[in-house]
Amino acid sequence: MSIQRDDNFTPIQGLFSMLEKKSVTLTGDANTNGDFDGTGNPQTLFTVTGDVAVAIFGMINTNLAGVGATIEVGIAGNTAVLIAQTTATDLDDGHVWTDATPATAKTMPSVNILNDGTDIIQTIGTANATAGQIDYYCFWRPLEATALVVSA
Repeated sequence: MSIQRDDNFTPIQGLFSMLEKKSVTLTGDANTNGDFDGTGNPQTLFTVTGDVAVAIFGMINTNLAGVGATIEVGIAGNTAVLIAQTTATDLDDGHVWTDATPATAKTMPSVNILNDGTDIIQTIGTANATAGQIDYYCFWRPLEATALVVSA
């Protein structure tokens, strides 16, 4: 039996032994400060290299605002595959966001397989998200020796 190791040759333990975090503050400025919270502006949350297994969720630290705004997490071509589209104003401080029904406690999100360096993005739809703060956590595991997930 072989033991999978990271780039430092340290054994990888458990299904998701790697963790990356990305904090996003939404201000509705349509990308004047690099946060891409205007309508339809995807923001890269995590840069992916190679093939990986991932589970991602958001911890809401400040209520999201924006009349009519929606938010989702996914990949190019399938922008809600990782976290379903949700009305931004439904994401309140203290919520865990894994699907379309955020709550104060959720089960771990499902595992998704990303192929050939498919980056993880957040997309704002319908209207600008004008306020809020989310910490995204991405548990991941490499499926090949050179695979990597890094906060963008």
